[in-house]
Amino acid sequence: MNLSDFRRAGHAPTLFSAFLYFDVSFMVWLLPGALANSIVAEFGLSDAQKGLMVAVPLLGGAVLRLVLGLLADRIGARRTAMLGMASTAAPLLLGWLWADSYPRLLLVGLLLGVAGASFAAALPLASRWYPPRLQGLAMGIAGAGNSGTAIATFFGPRLAAVWGWRAVFGLALIPLLATFVLFALLAKDSPNQPTPRPLRAYLEVLRRGDAWWFCLLYSITFGGFVGLASFLNVFFLSQYGLSPVAAGGFATLCVIAGSALRPVGGHLADRLGGVRLLTALFLAAGGAMLGLATLPPLAAGTTLLFAAMAALGMGNGAVFQLVPQRFPREIGVTTGVVGAAGGLGGFFLPTMLGAMKQATGSYSGGFLAFALIGGLGGAAALAYASRGWRGIFIDEGGRAAEPSCVPLPVAAEATGAA
Repeated sequence: MNLSDFRRAGHAPTLFSAFLYFDVSFMVWLLPGALANSIVAEFGLSDAQKGLMVAVPLLGGAVLRLVLGLLADRIGARRTAMLGMASTAAPLLLGWLWADSYPRLLLVGLLLGVAGASFAAALPLASRWYPPRLQGLAMGIAGAGNSGTAIATFFGPRLAAVWGWRAVFGLALIPLLATFVLFALLAKDSPNQPTPRPLRAYLEVLRRGDAWWFCLLYSITFGGFVGLASFLNVFFLSQYGLSPVAAGGFATLCVIAGSALRPVGGHLADRLGGVRLLTALFLAAGGAMLGLATLPPLAAGTTLLFAAMAALGMGNGAVFQLVPQRFPREIGVTTGVVGAAGGLGGFFLPTMLGAMKQATGSYSGGFLAFALIGGLGGAAALAYASRGWRGIFIDEGGRAAEPSCVPLPVAAEATGAA
């Protein structure tokens, strides 16, 4: 595969639209985390409350991804995405005009999950335009819209310092509306849109062991990325005593690594094989987290977080190089299910970090747990699961198999239940 092949394939305006929708949605989704230090100063929250506040939008996104994944398969990814953007305006208005207490803010965060659910519409919209051998790069480009997290962490604290954190929710309506208009003009559903299937047919995906393996892998890569992205502002201020604006700058530096390198992860997975690349990335992320467990000085801690976020971001692209190979006919609902697992992983990580900080007075135990469970555990799980994949939807070298080599009924029988 070369880039000229990629340019001739698919539909570039739709790929751009999927990226843009994903980007503005992630910016909105991570606003509570980006504004956390300003909010904490007003409400006087404990460490556990901080962790829960930035984690609740991730939980909302996990639940609603299942809904949007189902809709993407039944009414089309384009219409689903437009419905998602229209629905996102409601929690932004509530955050701007109504959220005057911690419980109300938690509700706003939960409703912002509809922005995080964009994953389940944006990726099928892009994926259905591209053949299997180009899935890694196509999904990586669309998924690079998680760069919206960097927009939130960089601009959110700065705007809050000038106009207050509530006004930032209102200001976010401007790029959301602009994206809605561009998306409506540019995006198209692929002619390969699958025929809507009975609701009971979607349960078949969960009966295949591979779906559960992908859920586990993505709960580590995406969950780790988005969970850390939502918590880093709090971490840099709490651990190193930075100002809210400075903490946002350091958080943005780390987030950029993961978002910018997601397409690289997909492209390398196309070339080297997703399993091989993912194994190395799990071990790299685990090693960085082990270093962070020592709570090093600011420069070393930032370097380790940069490396961890880079590995997790590329891991996101590598996982979704594999998913369309295994579930080409159910990509919408599978994206929703696997994406929901990623959101759940993101919910648990900041919740755990905040709770352990409150219980022990240190973030060390939380980083150590993620290193062992996410890094080493993820590599071990991948090694076990991938034994049954070769010759079915990946070749012996670990790359995507040709379509003629992917007998889905056989694949389902071979993998069994997890």
